[in-house]
Amino acid sequence: MPDTKTSRRAFLRSSALGLGAGTLGAGPLLAQAASGVGTGGTPPAPDLPTSATGRPMPSLDGFNPEPAAPEDQVGWAVCGLGHFAQNYVVPSIVEAGQAKLTGLISGTPEKLSRLGMAYGVPEGSRYGYDMAGLAEDDSVQVVYVVTPNAIHEENVIAAFEAGKDVMCEKPFAADSAAAQRMLDARDANGRKLMIAYRAHYEPHNLMLKGMYDRGELGDVRFATADHHRPLDPSATRDQWRMRRDLAGGGSLMDIGIYSLNGLIWLLGEVPVRLAAQTHAPGLPDDRFAEIEAICTATLDFPSGRTANISSGYIANKKRIDLWGADVTGVLDPATSYTGNRLTLSTAEGTETPMAPMPSEQQFMGEIDAFSRAVRDGNDFAETGETGLRDMHLMEAIYAAAERGEWVSLNRDGRVQ
Repeated sequence: MPDTKTSRRAFLRSSALGLGAGTLGAGPLLAQAASGVGTGGTPPAPDLPTSATGRPMPSLDGFNPEPAAPEDQVGWAVCGLGHFAQNYVVPSIVEAGQAKLTGLISGTPEKLSRLGMAYGVPEGSRYGYDMAGLAEDDSVQVVYVVTPNAIHEENVIAAFEAGKDVMCEKPFAADSAAAQRMLDARDANGRKLMIAYRAHYEPHNLMLKGMYDRGELGDVRFATADHHRPLDPSATRDQWRMRRDLAGGGSLMDIGIYSLNGLIWLLGEVPVRLAAQTHAPGLPDDRFAEIEAICTATLDFPSGRTANISSGYIANKKRIDLWGADVTGVLDPATSYTGNRLTLSTAEGTETPMAPMPSEQQFMGEIDAFSRAVRDGNDFAETGETGLRDMHLMEAIYAAAERGEWVSLNRDGRVQ
């Protein structure tokens, strides 16, 4: 009797490779914050490079479907012109189909001049952190805030008061109180706010999310997410991360948010209780005098699922695993700027399906999604309320670690 069932291997191939632009467009949204700091913060490094540093953004011609006409593109200003902004945010706005770069905001005049000339942003649309004159600049509709965590509040509120909508880097703030004040300012000024959860638009993440939502992994009872990277005290972009007053915390706040938010987004539910531990090496490693190096947490979900997450500033790993009864989906790397990969494992072996677009599309994806929200009124999932919930959850993780016991959670992430 001939076997009429599709083999598991063929099934995986057809399921994963069948995800096209429609799926990417339907999906919801840090990246490491830039090193520019507002008034009162750490001063910018004097050795400003003569051009953007790090790996350059590749050309993505052909990956921006149906770009808007120039007159319909939404004008974006970037606030904070450090490493991440120069190498990823600014080039991605230029590449995006629904957006255009129309403003720059920084406390460093040299950066404003150099990047303004490089990208054709006129002097009249280059601003300091006080954003004086921005309210009268009709070329700017959105401000993308890419500054250290503790500086988000002053930048975001200034942009709202100038009548602009805001995309804010993750984590939303240095603490939940600041996050709530930004939400209050958003509502008082009638503006829109999106948190830059870029992995929600990353093609491989969207492939795994689609398979999970359709039940193609089988019953998923366990998941893991691990995000680690070395902290380099000699790098300007890492120096503020060693200061609790600017970062709000250590590895959990910076990259552990990818583990936490990523699993909540993939699984579609918020934990109801958690336990956690943090660790900081002692002297002579003084990088962690104020912050934790490593954080681990166990999350219990309403469905009965359990997940383990970790973050660290010593090793180098960005991985998410969904352990399904039929298929285990592994994103490794999961949330890198480039080169992410999805592996699907079954009893028959493994497959590594190709995504329909490169990982870099995540940047343009979130920028275009928010541009459509601003211009057309489209909905988006990465709201300020989502960012506030994640702030509550990270504070709950720190509380559980300090108490050395499980803590129960409300639906908004607060400790009960």
